[in-house]
Amino acid sequence: MRIQQLRELLDYVATCRIEMAQLYSRLHSQADSSRVKLMLEYFQQHERNTAEKLENYIDDAPKKVLDTWYKDIVFEDFIGQCQKLTLPGSMNEDDVLELHLKLDNSLIDLLEKTASSSATAETKGALEDLVRVKKIQQQRLVHSSIRMDDI
Repeated sequence: MRIQQLRELLDYVATCRIEMAQLYSRLHSQADSSRVKLMLEYFQQHERNTAEKLENYIDDAPKKVLDTWYKDIVFEDFIGQCQKLTLPGSMNEDDVLELHLKLDNSLIDLLEKTASSSATAETKGALEDLVRVKKIQQQRLVHSSIRMDDI
C-alpha cells in the first residue's frame, strides 16, 4: 500500500488495529485453552480501544499536520496478512503474545519510518509522540499478559 497523506496513514493504522481485533476474535473461536481465550479477549479489547483513541486523535489533530504529504511511504498489505494468519487450536499464551508483538511492532515501525521522513518538526514530533505512547502501551500489555500467567 502506498501512503500519501498523514491522515491517510493514521486512518490505515486505525483500520489495521480493528483488523487485529478481528483476527484475535477468529483465533478465539479456534483456541482450545481457556487461558488463551482470555488473553485473546484482552487483546481484542485492547486493539479496539487503540483504534478508537487513534480515531479521536485524528479528529483532534491540527489539520496542517494531518494534511502533510509523503512521497515514499509504502507498506505491506497488513490487512490481508491479518486475514490469512492462523494459529493451531493448541496455541499457547506465548504463541499469541509473539504474534501480537510481531503485528504491533510492524505498525509501530511504520509510524517511526513516517516520522523520520517528515519534513516539518511539528509533524515529526506528533508522530514520535504517537510512537512513544504506543511503545508504553505495548510494554503495559506485555506486563499484563505476563501477570496472567500468575493467575
